[in-house]
Amino acid sequence: MAEHDYIQQTPSERIRNWILYEMLRGAGYAATVLVGIGLIIALIYIVSLFLPEESKNAPPPMPFSQLHAPLDAPVVRV
Repeated sequence: MAEHDYIQQTPSERIRNWILYEMLRGAGYAATVLVGIGLIIALIYIVSLFLPEESKNAPPPMPFSQLHAPLDAPVVRV
């Protein structure tokens, strides 16, 4: 703490103000991270607007991801 108390605060006021400052600083960091994530998502969306429509409806790159089990498979009873 400072040697000279220029604003005439009591120790409890000084601690209360320090705690408030620390909480507001943490909220500022959280807001910065949240806005940063939002900007990254917005940038990805803007880039996707410039892509051709065919690229958005392309088949998946894995060949086995489109295999489906038949719905009317015969039931084998033993």
